[in-house]
Amino acid sequence: MDYVQLGRTGLRVSRICLGCMSYGTPQWRDWVLDEPASRPFFRRALESGVNFFDTANMYSLGVSEEVTGRALKELAPREELVIATKVYNPMRQDPNGRGLSRKHILEQIDASLKRLGTDYVDLYQIHRWDPHTPIEETLEVLSELVRSGRVRYLGASSMRSYQFAKALYTSQLHGWSRFVSMQNHYNLIYREEEREMIPLCQEEGIGLIPWSPLARGYLTRRPDAQQETLRGKSDAYSQQLYSSGDTEIIQAVCDIAERRGVRPAQVALAWMLAKPHITAPIIGATKMGHLEDALSALDLHLTEEEIAELERPYTPHPVRGHA
Repeated sequence: MDYVQLGRTGLRVSRICLGCMSYGTPQWRDWVLDEPASRPFFRRALESGVNFFDTANMYSLGVSEEVTGRALKELAPREELVIATKVYNPMRQDPNGRGLSRKHILEQIDASLKRLGTDYVDLYQIHRWDPHTPIEETLEVLSELVRSGRVRYLGASSMRSYQFAKALYTSQLHGWSRFVSMQNHYNLIYREEEREMIPLCQEEGIGLIPWSPLARGYLTRRPDAQQETLRGKSDAYSQQLYSSGDTEIIQAVCDIAERRGVRPAQVALAWMLAKPHITAPIIGATKMGHLEDALSALDLHLTEEEIAELERPYTPHPVRGHA
């Protein structure tokens, strides 16, 4: 396993991050694995050298954090792990049960720490931009969490590039802790981030840890098999993000995989890992083969011609993954 700096920080993370949205309770989503079924994935990830694990308070409404925390506590020393979680989405239905207000953030960091069974999180991320809370309020309380020791580093997730630039500038202006990472929506099917967000992050030394690097499974199977899995059949959000219009890209992935004698997921991830601006894609795995494909992709190196073949069919998309 290779390890790289997260942005301009001294924090070193594995080139693959295990995303833990898939671990929690199937009562939240049909395809989510319960705790006993989840445990082998944490064990295999740690055996392979993965030290970076990403979850969120909203995943299984807190159960993902509980499952992640218990597994990691049992399997590895806390100081060797990089644990990331997020805040923003609704955790209850009252008016203050969501967002990035001081009230909600202070409530949710304590709840997340309790569920994770740890005194601190390494990376605390805002899950989305909150248009109803002044960014100064959000950034000030996040900086306080860093000073208190409950959070080591701050990260953000999908938003407009001007919003992220505003947040970075505001932190600098006030001397508050800055965001060090961006968890953005990025893959072969959705490359709109290359227009503004990725160049901004490169300029500012922000680590990129993309979500959905395999397009929620669309890049792992041929175009005529997109609805064969449980998630493919039941995940309505996937169907909002991706469509049949992306078939030519998916076919190119499958063609190269067939010629190379590897699986399509390895090709799609190898494309992403070849980008010098990518720190660590966040991989979801509900079958052990998913994780093995991700690990194998670390050793797959595509030619310039293959990369061009994968990128050639791309057409512009509307913004997907955030408002």
